[in-house]
Amino acid sequence: MSSPALQLRERFPRLAEEAVTRARLTVAPRRRTRAARMPFVTLVSLVLLGGVVGLLCFNTQMQQASFAATSLEEQARNLGARQQTLHDELQNLRSPQELGQRAQAAGMVVPDSACTVRLAAQTTEAGCSAATPDNTPRLQARPPKKPHVLDPDPFVVVVPPPAGADAGQHGHGGRKNHQNQQTDTARR
Repeated sequence: MSSPALQLRERFPRLAEEAVTRARLTVAPRRRTRAARMPFVTLVSLVLLGGVVGLLCFNTQMQQASFAATSLEEQARNLGARQQTLHDELQNLRSPQELGQRAQAAGMVVPDSACTVRLAAQTTEAGCSAATPDNTPRLQARPPKKPHVLDPDPFVVVVPPPAGADAGQHGHGGRKNHQNQQTDTARR
């Protein structure tokens, strides 16, 4: 008995010969077939068109977002300025001068001195007097008086004409004489 490897070696040349006889190649005629170009061109055109439309939509959305952001920034700036104005007005209304003026407008008066009231005995210290609008100190200083030269009577202002002036030198006659002199010098 021979080993299986030897049996395979003996058979191999026979198998190879049979395979070669079966596998004889023959030349087949070429078929000329063109791949359809229309689907490829359509696909590329659609991809390009989709890309352009997509970019256009993206650009439009970005511009709208930019306009909205600019509008919101301007609105925030305006609101910040308004807030600052309102804060300044509130601080002015809280000032002691403003509060004092409002109190005086409401009829309140400032006493000259402090006075102690004893509620149990229903008495006051000696020398206390009631506060009146006459003895209330002024909250605003009086405006300074202007000298008479700076504050004349408005109905007495008189402007005298210049001495030795005649009507021919002022007004239209003077202009005509001046124009005639210019014309004469231009002719020379």
